Amino acid sequence: MRRRRSIPWIYRWSRPIIGAIAIAGAILTAYLTITKLTGGDPACAANAAAGAGCGGVLNSAYATVFGLPLSLFGCLAYISMAAFALVPLAISQDRQKNLKRQLENLTWWLLLAGSIAMTVFSGYLMYILATELKTVCPYCIGSALFALSLLVLTIVGRDWEDLGQILFTGVIVSLLTIVVTLGIYSGVNSSIATANGTAQEVVDADGFIAIPQPVGQPTPPQGWEITTVSGEAEIALAKHLTATGAKKYGAFWCPHCYEQKELFGQEAFAEIEYIECDPQGKNPQRETCIAAGIESFPTWEIDGKLYPGTKTPAELAKLSNYQGNQDFKYKL
Repeated sequence: MRRRRSIPWIYRWSRPIIGAIAIAGAILTAYLTITKLTGGDPACAANAAAGAGCGGVLNSAYATVFGLPLSLFGCLAYISMAAFALVPLAISQDRQKNLKRQLENLTWWLLLAGSIAMTVFSGYLMYILATELKTVCPYCIGSALFALSLLVLTIVGRDWEDLGQILFTGVIVSLLTIVVTLGIYSGVNSSIATANGTAQEVVDADGFIAIPQPVGQPTPPQGWEITTVSGEAEIALAKHLTATGAKKYGAFWCPHCYEQKELFGQEAFAEIEYIECDPQGKNPQRETCIAAGIESFPTWEIDGKLYPGTKTPAELAKLSNYQGNQDFKYKL
């Protein structure tokens, strides 16, 4: 009798394992996407060991692509990988044998191309994390390990007949991924390169000046330097807010907090009672932020009520019942 060839366990279980890892990656990136869209901070934001931590990474220029959170695209990629791995398992071997074989072959190549692209892109992000952001983000590192695991399992989880074609596919997909990645982040990189330049004021038809966007990465403990010049109305409003007990909670790495500062200008914001919530910021008061129930940055406390999000001077004037000069200079 002819002995039946034993199938290695990794061949039998590679697809379920790949699917499980992809689902875990989808959950992780979905959490980051929701956190980003709701203006919250990831769980590790307040416990970062160095740099701006997870919150700083999530709010950095690298975390947004085409106006959407980068993690959203990561979530879609993980969902696709899970589908490629698990869908063929749902097809009956007995009834649709040919269809199952064709689908398995196609999805293996899709898994290979997808895992290569995700690994190369994750490698670029790890480089940015180490050289530009200079911080530690467990979520980013975890996602990179997920992508690398998908690639390894895809290669060892099947009896590939042509290893040369795998190498050729890897080279082509890697080059395409690098070109697309550098194209996506070309604007970010050029902004960082000109971080020491002088921003020009742009006045619209209503006489408002658009505040500049932050360039480069925030450096503890100060973060980005305030570049706008306060007007009389901004200074008067700031003094009114402080006199009535209003407080602004924020973090040095938060770009929306920076926008709030720019709306006031350097002189006016110096009058604001600002509470730094990140331990690595200047004069941090983390316990005060926790006691106040701060869940996102920036958050204003006016008359005992919390108002999360960036507020224009006009909005703050209304919330604080300010009746003075309202000839404000800046807008978002």
